[in-house]
Amino acid sequence: MIIAVGKVIGGWPTLGLLLLESALGAWLVRREGARAWASLREALRTGRMPSRQLSDAALVLVGGTLLLTPGFLSDIVGFFFILPFTRPIARKALEAAVARRLLRDQGRTRRGGAGSGGAGSGGAGSGGRAPGTTGPDVIEGEVL
Repeated sequence: MIIAVGKVIGGWPTLGLLLLESALGAWLVRREGARAWASLREALRTGRMPSRQLSDAALVLVGGTLLLTPGFLSDIVGFFFILPFTRPIARKALEAAVARRLLRDQGRTRRGGAGSGGAGSGGAGSGGRAPGTTGPDVIEGEVL
């Protein structure tokens, strides 16, 4: 995309635009990172669960990394993660993705758990695996 923009507006203006986005992004990351850190410290000080603050800090960190990566598309996503008026949307998407992943992993554990019979149930021949885990048998030994 950088090359396409460069063909339209020229090489030097494209480079200038990338540098301007990087400078603006660095300033924004510093400001929003400080806010996220202060909010996290306040939540911990008052004894509240800092889930929103942790997700905000993670989004600022990922957004800052994307802003450091050269490219217009990564800058757009980075700004989306960092800007205070778009971060709640990104936070909701992050929470939904984490919940989906946890539910999927929880279903996997239930299907392969103890009592299901078969080789993965933790019975004889399981190689000392915990119930519900799958994979190759592990035979402990000593290399001489």
